[in-house]
Amino acid sequence: MKVNHAEIIISAASKKQYPNEPLPEIALAGRSNVGKSSFINKMIQRKNLARTSSKPGKTQTLNFYRINERFHFVDVPGYGYAKVSKKERAKWGRMMEEYFAEREQLRAIALVVDVRHKPTEDDCMMYDFLKHFELPVMVIATKLDKIKKGQRNKQLHMVSSTLNMDEEDPLIPFSSETGEGKDTAWRAMLSYLQL
Repeated sequence: MKVNHAEIIISAASKKQYPNEPLPEIALAGRSNVGKSSFINKMIQRKNLARTSSKPGKTQTLNFYRINERFHFVDVPGYGYAKVSKKERAKWGRMMEEYFAEREQLRAIALVVDVRHKPTEDDCMMYDFLKHFELPVMVIATKLDKIKKGQRNKQLHMVSSTLNMDEEDPLIPFSSETGEGKDTAWRAMLSYLQL
């Protein structure tokens, strides 16, 4: 997929701020600092459309990116970051639940995890939460370039068994550094977007 046009449309804190265009959407979920912004930037071949930060917990709204005027990427707030107050986390939880439960344009979720580590309890809860809403999920196992080739299958098996993934949900090894997995991720996304 060649991306000729990508722009951030709005950072929305509630559904009255969502774009009202009928474009299909792919949401990106994952722990704070797992590399969602790097994933977006690599997918669209832009250095810093999605702002990466060394400070976790930076995304506090639903960020809608319009891609090629045909669909949206929606970056949702990262979870599992301890320095955010309970009240703030509860607010994000409500905002995300409202989006996942009610957004008609939502076609699938890319759940971004770090292939080097066992998925956390929060990752497992997020996967189960998305399956509860009967949403298609693709798991993007990022930071692939940080592990040896011989360890890949073992790490990927650990990810899929820890999340207890359904067979129909793709597990895509990915590197934002090298771009490995990018074509596979696009193929999966386009199959959900049906463009």
